[in-house]
Amino acid sequence: MKIAILTSGGDSAGMNAVVRSVVKAGILKGCEMWVVREGYEGLVRGNTEHSEQQAQATTQATVAEVQNEVANQPILAQTDSDKNLLHNLRFGDGELLKDGTSEYVGGRTLKGRYIVRVGWDDVRGWFAQGGTLIGTARSAAFRTPEGRLAAAFNLVKEGIDALVVCGGDGSLTGADVFRSEWPQLIAELHTQSLITDAQMEAHSHLKIVGLVGSIDNDMSMTDLTIGAPTALQRICEAIDNINSTAYSHSRAFVLEVMGRDCGWLALLAGVAGGADFIFIPERPPNVMPWEDEMCAEIDRHRKIGKRKTIVIVAEGAHDSDLKPVHAEYVKQVLTDRLGLDTRVTTLGHTQRGGRPCAFDRILPTLQGVEAVEALLEAEPGTPSYMIGVQENKITRVPLMEAVKMTRAVAAAVREKDFAKAMTLRGPEFAEQLDGFHHVSCLADESHMIPVEKRMRVGIIHMGAPAGGMNAATRAAARYCFRQGHTPLAIHNGFRGLLDDNVDELTWLGVDAWMARGGSELGTNRTLPSVDLGAVASKFQQFNFHALLIIGGFEAFNALLILEEGRKHYPAFHIPMVHLPATISNNVPMTEYSLGSDTSLNALVDACDAIKQSASASRNRVFVVETQGGKCGYIAAMGALATGASLVYTPEDGINLDMLRRDVRFLKTRYSLDPPGRSEGRLVIRSEASSSVYTTSVITKMLQEEGGTLFDARSASLGHTLQGGIPSPMDRARAARLSLKCMAFLERHHEALLKQPPHKTKHASPDSAAVITIQASSLEWVPVQEMVQHADMANRRGKESWWAGVRELVEAMVGRPQFLGMHKSELQASELSRK
Repeated sequence: MKIAILTSGGDSAGMNAVVRSVVKAGILKGCEMWVVREGYEGLVRGNTEHSEQQAQATTQATVAEVQNEVANQPILAQTDSDKNLLHNLRFGDGELLKDGTSEYVGGRTLKGRYIVRVGWDDVRGWFAQGGTLIGTARSAAFRTPEGRLAAAFNLVKEGIDALVVCGGDGSLTGADVFRSEWPQLIAELHTQSLITDAQMEAHSHLKIVGLVGSIDNDMSMTDLTIGAPTALQRICEAIDNINSTAYSHSRAFVLEVMGRDCGWLALLAGVAGGADFIFIPERPPNVMPWEDEMCAEIDRHRKIGKRKTIVIVAEGAHDSDLKPVHAEYVKQVLTDRLGLDTRVTTLGHTQRGGRPCAFDRILPTLQGVEAVEALLEAEPGTPSYMIGVQENKITRVPLMEAVKMTRAVAAAVREKDFAKAMTLRGPEFAEQLDGFHHVSCLADESHMIPVEKRMRVGIIHMGAPAGGMNAATRAAARYCFRQGHTPLAIHNGFRGLLDDNVDELTWLGVDAWMARGGSELGTNRTLPSVDLGAVASKFQQFNFHALLIIGGFEAFNALLILEEGRKHYPAFHIPMVHLPATISNNVPMTEYSLGSDTSLNALVDACDAIKQSASASRNRVFVVETQGGKCGYIAAMGALATGASLVYTPEDGINLDMLRRDVRFLKTRYSLDPPGRSEGRLVIRSEASSSVYTTSVITKMLQEEGGTLFDARSASLGHTLQGGIPSPMDRARAARLSLKCMAFLERHHEALLKQPPHKTKHASPDSAAVITIQASSLEWVPVQEMVQHADMANRRGKESWWAGVRELVEAMVGRPQFLGMHKSELQASELSRK
């Protein structure tokens, strides 16, 4: 199969990662890979006859280069996949795409060529760059029947019969229209004698798969679109910077963010950035005039001593009568009515730019692999698929169903049916909006629950600090104030509890905690078993009605001890919940822990800098050591996000045979690099992978074995991986999960209240649980059930959803194929191909 990929519509971070992933996954599956420059416009323009002849000459020259450079290397080609990888190593002209504005690069030309074959190394390193290196353009020509006929002819001429499109809903709709018209277009080309009978028969069907590249996150039937996490990170970086100057001058700031038809960026930025008020298209303010509601809310905040005000306006925001809400007008209202010194900041296209964050490298890579699988499995009668994500699961959904639902949101807004618009956006969007109101608004007594149902909630941090701990605590505390509960901060873990280091949180005291890393409450690894009886007496002393534990494997262990302690201590018969927060992501059964995204971003930032240094030296390998304990999540996912050549994890360990094969792979790979054009490469090693083969030992071994091919250095990232400022994804997820934990505690507290008052309360086993993310859903798992899935000795789960990531990392660098090749078979394959 010949597969082409194009990017269309507005650019977004992660598009290059998609191209890289699709190209490499396709080559590994034996496909011939092409890219289309300038989106649909490139399809319409195609390649001129002169350029085709030049491309053929370039291809022949490239084949000769590969033959000459590898003829004396001990490489072995055993399978069709191995041969295909070698054949595609530098077969295309993809390296020329890196300077798309230049007509001539390296003596070759791209002028007049828009459909370009690419090889394995043509896309190396692309995932770390923002925007789209193959270009994007709005194509008026493709919207016409004549333009689509020309596009069909250009594809058939190159023998391409499958297309991957990365863009927004307009781009994906265009792809589906193109596919539905394909039989008529082919028939028309045959009628005009532009294609032969054989071409018509061979290309009777066009296979299409779509990936959503959009910073607005405006596509239905997927939780996230490619580029949205990076755009959110740019916005939150701006908010964090603005917060300090706003506090200094006691100012109000009005931020305008992108989001013409979708308020996801404004909403998540409001949650993650601690905004006071937001305007989004799907849910305008309920009160008219909205100016009264906004000013009343902000005035309440100011009266209790808040020095700064942040209002976020989506560019497509409007009131309930669909009258646009502009940032300048909001500024004027705040200035005139409340007398606030107000400034406006329009972030504009800075939200699109910059390097992709870790999630916008990992997600597109996984989706790109799935896209190739979908094309290979597609049949003429199957619908075109869109590759999306739900919670932590890559999904395939019918493309036009997703587009139809997306457009239904805009239609509902135009009809002022905002309830329907919110429903179509999905439950998570609605949850985030409700969560924003819970954590941003001051409530009076009339909005609180009855006094008899109110709780005294203990909040404790355990284990190592992780990004999002403070955000989760802030959300829980703010929810308590809104409901009438009393949030009690337990400082310095269970040692602090035994020392009576407990105090009541305040609404304003936690205001700035969203952007703070580490643990404001203080944390350690001491378990309640240090003196369980004394811990029970402290529960009685402070009259805890519920307990929220935020932390990693120690927090899970602590909850288990407390639940088992119910047999002897009535004070533990209260609802208790564990919210996983650890950079190691080693809590059993859950696929995501707070802090792991922040840690991956820190790892990506460090490795980008390290790889730049390694690449400048051309032939240097860096062995990078990461944290993670006995869990290899950070190392494996970090390797996927940084394009590492090798990764070592505690789950797989390290042995001598493995190291021997890895040295052979690196020597083979460097020997195939063009002279003077070797790249720096990374080897990522989790700190507990082996007690014998340490980072230092591996580095020295590579230095010794690399010879003249490559050098080696080491870097230990250590506690830098705990991150500074939490990532927006960790903050937003912390708020969402924390509010769900509070609802869980309320529900089980009410169940206890219904028990006979004259009898000792007995909490049910499921009232001590862990909130987990499992594939596409959130699940509450009783702590006793968790034990069955835990490897207590190694402090991790018995099964890991990311177990296959290591194999994917190696596949993305071609390790299995490069390892298996023999000189004689290589020469035979080259001669037969020639």
